[in-house]
Amino acid sequence: LQLSNTAILHQIRRDQVSDTCRANSVSSRKRRVLTPNDLKHLVVDEDHEMIYCYVPKVACTNWKRVMMVLTGRGKYSDPMEIPANEAHVSSNLKTLNQYSIPEINHRLKNYMKFLFVREPFERLVSAYRNKFTQKYNTSFHKRYGTKIVRRQRKNATQEALRKGDDVKFEEFVAYLIDPHTQREEPFNEHWQTVYSLCHPCHIHYDLIGKYETLEEDSNYILQLAGVGNYLKFPTYAKSTRTTDEMTTEFFQNISSEHQTQLYEVYKLDFLMFNYSVPSYLKLE
Repeated sequence: LQLSNTAILHQIRRDQVSDTCRANSVSSRKRRVLTPNDLKHLVVDEDHEMIYCYVPKVACTNWKRVMMVLTGRGKYSDPMEIPANEAHVSSNLKTLNQYSIPEINHRLKNYMKFLFVREPFERLVSAYRNKFTQKYNTSFHKRYGTKIVRRQRKNATQEALRKGDDVKFEEFVAYLIDPHTQREEPFNEHWQTVYSLCHPCHIHYDLIGKYETLEEDSNYILQLAGVGNYLKFPTYAKSTRTTDEMTTEFFQNISSEHQTQLYEVYKLDFLMFNYSVPSYLKLE
């Protein structure tokens, strides 16, 4: 019974995605064909015939660790023994864009495909906290911080312009909703929409896991893959993780105009994965 309830839950999630794709077909499909470049977030496990689309800030480090155990042919047995930075080395996992077109099509048709999603604004605050408030993320400060400060801050000091390590959340939001940003280059994967990273309107995912029910969903997937008896999804309570209360606080200083524009940017993720409009938003 447990399994059938879970199966029904995943069916409801799949239906929600396809209904949203249909309802927004103009904006979501744009009648374009996926290119190999669109598939670089899809990690392939040949041995268990699985494809996982990773979304940064949605337990992707742990899922990559699990995928390394699954594809490592015995090289690793405990996901948590794999250092986090090791999990993000691209050569450690094979992604779908590395295959020929016929091989890609075969895998998309026959493999079990899954992804994990999270409340969009909580994910966004998590990305901001990780990339802009941690001193060690200097590459992000240089690449994005300096640009954000230059564009969004009047009378910025020379030091701020050079270092870009003190970006305020309000400035980050202003940068995201600035049409110039959207035209200039795709969003960085840490704040790109799930819908643009994983293409759920073009790729039919069998399972949609949620960050809110991470453990149950992950272990259900491992069970379906036939490895649930020897591999469990790593659990650990991270005291620093971004919560709903924290997200509410970050949005306190964002004007209702900016909140409305930001919601528009992430609207498809909210609708597609059934997240309601947050109660703290003051939408115009």
